[in-house]
Amino acid sequence: MKLDTSGFESFAPLSGSIDDVCSDLSAHQFFDLPNCSDFDGFQKNAIQMVKPAKGTTTLAFVFKEGVIVAADSRASMGGYISSQTVKKIIEINPYMIGTMAGGAADCQFWHRNLGIKCRLHELANKRRISVAGASKLLANILYSYRGMGLSVGTMIAGWDETGPGLYYVDSEGGRLKGTRFSVGSGSPYAYGVLDNGYRYDMSIEEAAELARRAIYHATFRDGASGGVVSVYYVGRDGWKKLSGDDVGELHYTYYPVAPSPVEHEMAEVPPA
Repeated sequence: MKLDTSGFESFAPLSGSIDDVCSDLSAHQFFDLPNCSDFDGFQKNAIQMVKPAKGTTTLAFVFKEGVIVAADSRASMGGYISSQTVKKIIEINPYMIGTMAGGAADCQFWHRNLGIKCRLHELANKRRISVAGASKLLANILYSYRGMGLSVGTMIAGWDETGPGLYYVDSEGGRLKGTRFSVGSGSPYAYGVLDNGYRYDMSIEEAAELARRAIYHATFRDGASGGVVSVYYVGRDGWKKLSGDDVGELHYTYYPVAPSPVEHEMAEVPPA
């Protein structure tokens, strides 16, 4: 009996001579190309068409007691709200935190990667990494991936040997040191409140209220921001979460409903 092994072959049996197959493979294949006079413009429009729409509001500022960091918690996919409970303030180490704006996956991954590198630096050098050093590490990493589709806009806030520090880092490799930053689609509205009420000599309670109010007003005007306003404080002893308030409840705190006057009060008519 002869065993049939044709089913175990990795290629189909050839029909015709080997020369005919080789000539078919070497022959030029002709097909119509898309009729496009401006290929660069077409490519740019195609990228914008598939680019995900995103939105958020985050802010941070330095004052005499340390750094205040605040953010909303809404994740949006264009006009669709995908989540109202996203944690946009990520703890890098006990003395440093980062904010998340842009692509959620990109921000979360690279912040955790930065936390690993900061811990390795601490083990190797027997001292905590500075805020400037951590932000430079992240900026160098993102610069090496520039043009590859990352979407990151973050603030690195912390306390080191020199005191409070605040840096802005984005996916293009940009890095800025400053005292007040706001990132996200709602940042223009947050800047309006923040710049109007900011003072360097504020107390922790005043600074937290300013950040909470700025994020709330951004969520009120920006449809891609909302959820819960989280406020963190970074001081000499490390970071601490101060509050997490739903923006729906904050609305009635800042704009309480006034009782409307009764125009016509109904009264019982006495029996005849």
